[in-house]
Amino acid sequence: MRMYDVIRKKRDGGKLTAEEIRYFIEGYTKGEIPDYQASALTMAIFFSGMDEEETLELTLAMADSGDRLDLSSIPGIKVDKHSTGGVGDKTSLALAPLVASCGIPVAKMSGRGLGHTGGTIDKLESFPGFRVDIGTDTFLEQVRRIGISIMGQTAQLAPADKKLYALRDVTATVDNMSLIASSIMSKKLAAGADAIVLDVKTGSGAFMKTEEDSLALAREMVKIGTGAGRKMRAVVSDMDQPLGRAVGNILEVREAIDTLNGSGPADFTELVMTLGAQMLLVGDKAGSEEEAADLLREKIQNGSALHKLEEFIEAQGGDASFVADPERFPKAKIIRNVLSPADGYVERIRCDEVGMSCLTLGGGRENKDSVIDLTVGMILKKKVGDPVKKGEPIAEIHAADEAGFSAAADRFLRAYSFSEVRRDPGELIKARIEGR
Repeated sequence: MRMYDVIRKKRDGGKLTAEEIRYFIEGYTKGEIPDYQASALTMAIFFSGMDEEETLELTLAMADSGDRLDLSSIPGIKVDKHSTGGVGDKTSLALAPLVASCGIPVAKMSGRGLGHTGGTIDKLESFPGFRVDIGTDTFLEQVRRIGISIMGQTAQLAPADKKLYALRDVTATVDNMSLIASSIMSKKLAAGADAIVLDVKTGSGAFMKTEEDSLALAREMVKIGTGAGRKMRAVVSDMDQPLGRAVGNILEVREAIDTLNGSGPADFTELVMTLGAQMLLVGDKAGSEEEAADLLREKIQNGSALHKLEEFIEAQGGDASFVADPERFPKAKIIRNVLSPADGYVERIRCDEVGMSCLTLGGGRENKDSVIDLTVGMILKKKVGDPVKKGEPIAEIHAADEAGFSAAADRFLRAYSFSEVRRDPGELIKARIEGR
């Protein structure tokens, strides 16, 4: 088999066989196929596309390119959750312990953030002493013992995807549905869960800007997971404004704790409950969304969900007393309001600009070596559709210094648009998709 022939076949619109796809992935991962041939093939895929079978074979080949996590020693149906990400998306912090408190084993690998805020791992490290480098054996033992663990992704989890994505990123071949879906799902399949629930974002703060594209990506990933023998469900949710009110690492942790106490923002609570219900359904803990929602509410009301968070933090070396007393978390040196420049209603919030405001404060990473300031960020006091008076606070910015506050406040104000007529922010949950 020659790589030249594989490239030409796809260039001419042909369908690649499983053998040809594996030949490419294995050879590229080992360094036997050079970058220029790999980029030629990805460009051919970009223009000619891949059908459902090809996309599944590509995903499986990438999942098999490194280690696969074996969760078989953990009793029950193991359910994973993935979000395509957005501004203020702290969902795993509340969702994982809530679902675990219902008896669903949560064995999750998460990453660090590169962009406007930290990832799940960075946020969890807001708890002093919390460790993510716990090793696979400890990870599995902890899930068996308390039903939940979250660790950092290993370098050997779908290494083909990491290498291929870096190439696509510099060759203008990221935006292809099959390549996007296989990239995400290869890591999810390698992580070993029996069932996967996806949260695909749509809007100005999402990777997919239109609802049509977000639906297409969700359906593509559900097909891949189903084809690989996993139970699958997906939700398409709005990211045309930040999720909840907190943006920034410690601020988001505190909002997640509030939500497990039953006092979180309405939109964030709705998303956690919706995704939690999907996880209970694929995990065979409920027969309907209504039954699942009742069980989730019960675990919040009786304190089980919050206790599970404490148990989880303590098991991984963190100081769980911060869960009961979030005021103990360190605070930014400067906490000051941003004031509305106009009367009326909030018409629009450019999610990406809010995210960049947080990055300006030091709440995210501009490159992989950046050090995050966990204390900085913002609390939104006005969201789309809310009435506002000129001079009224629309947000509270948490900054390390005056220069950071000024730069972030200027950028934050550019994210807001106002109008004299109230605009309906629309539904948070745009669609639900169930695997066959």
